[in-house]
Order: sequence, then structure tokens, then C-alpha cells
Amino acid sequence: MKLATLKDASRDGQLVVVSRDLTLCTPVPHIARTLQAAIDNWTDTAPKLQAIFDQLNAGEIKETKAFDQTECMAPLPRAYQWADGSAYVNHVELVRKARGAELPDSFWTDPLMYQGGSDDFIGPRDDIPLASDEWGVDFEAEIAVITDDVPMSSTPEQAAPHIKLLMLVNDCSLRGLIPGELAKGFGFFQSKPASAFSPVCVTPDELGEAWDGEKLSLPLLSTLNGQAFGKPDAGVDMTFTFP
Repeated sequence: MKLATLKDASRDGQLVVVSRDLTLCTPVPHIARTLQAAIDNWTDTAPKLQAIFDQLNAGEIKETKAFDQTECMAPLPRAYQWADGSAYVNHVELVRKARGAELPDSFWTDPLMYQGGSDDFIGPRDDIPLASDEWGVDFEAEIAVITDDVPMSSTPEQAAPHIKLLMLVNDCSLRGLIPGELAKGFGFFQSKPASAFSPVCVTPDELGEAWDGEKLSLPLLSTLNGQAFGKPDAGVDMTFTFP
């Protein structure tokens, strides 16, 4: 199924179920007011949301509206945690080389991760605020997963079933601020502003054989000012899987 969050007067928006062809949506306040509320009780809410999704695609839902991406917030407008992992070590190597930093051998066996700001995410069609061009804003096309509660000390095999939804993310970076901030021995903080997310998040079954429970093998398309920028296969060269 496909889920989205529409803008309303609240900070967390209104959860809607979106049709498979992305043309229609319907609110589901009787199941969960927000996506966070749905995730908090996923065992109970997921089957109910799936039933609405099936009915919506079958044309059996009367209370629908046209799905407009400009009305969307990020699927999770804010989250309790945002953990960003560098799954593609060759990418890390190139970025570090660009700023004159060596790549430790341990990066190939121990995932590089940081916990970023999650108090505010950006909608798919919203402007990305920037106070100065000198900050060197950059974009990164990435894939994100939403999990329910993952117990401490879970093995990768135990963690995998906790992946409930997938979505796309534009992970914004301020390249002009990163070197000075990392030189302090801490970070990221100022150099990693709010990221922007795709209009919808999807359950793994929507991806078919492209999702094997650990990684997504599909082209990740990115554009810059309407021009094609890249389309790498997300499953290639992925050193560390999501679990």
C-alpha cells in the first residue's frame, strides 16, 4: 500500500491512503490520525490500512480526493529518530577524497552512521530554505526505511522484519560548513539541515522482487533543475544492507 501525509493546521499533518496509480487519496482518522500513530500500533493498523487501500483501488471508497503532491508534507513530518547510514562505501571514499580525508579500512566492515536532526522534515514539493549560497547546499538521492520499534541488540536477521515502509529522501548537505564542523571532532549539526522526502511511503510488497528484505534493486532517478542527473541502481555496490 501507499501512504502519505497531507498538510493541515497541525505539525504532523493528516494520514491518507493513496491509490496505487497516485491519483486518489482518502483520509483514515478512524484508523490513525497520523503516520506516527499508525507505526506506533502497526500490528493493528496495517491490516486496516491495507483493506482501505484495496477498496480504494477497486473504486469502492466514496470519500476520496485527487492526490496532489504539493499538498503533501513528508510522510513523517517529524520523527523520534533519523539515523543516516553510509551504505555505499565507494561514495564515502569519493566524498572524503574531495575534502582531502583518508578512508579508514574499518569503514568497509563497520557501517558509518550518524543521528541527524528529525524535529522537522521538508515536504516533497516545498522549498529548501538556504540563508546563504556560501553554505554550499548539495543534494543526495537516497532511500529511507521506516521501522517500528527495533529492540536493542537485535541481529540483522532480527531487525529485518521491523522494516515496515520505504520512501525516497533528498538528504541535504551544506558542503561549505562540513569541513569546519567536522574539524571540531563533533557533528553533523549545522551542516546537515532538514531533509526532504518523497510524497508517499510504500510497504515492501509494492516493490515486488526489487525488494529482497535487505536492499532495493531499482534505478534511483535524480534531476537538477529539470535535467537528468543520475540513475544508479540502488542495489549495486551496497556494502551494508538496511538490516
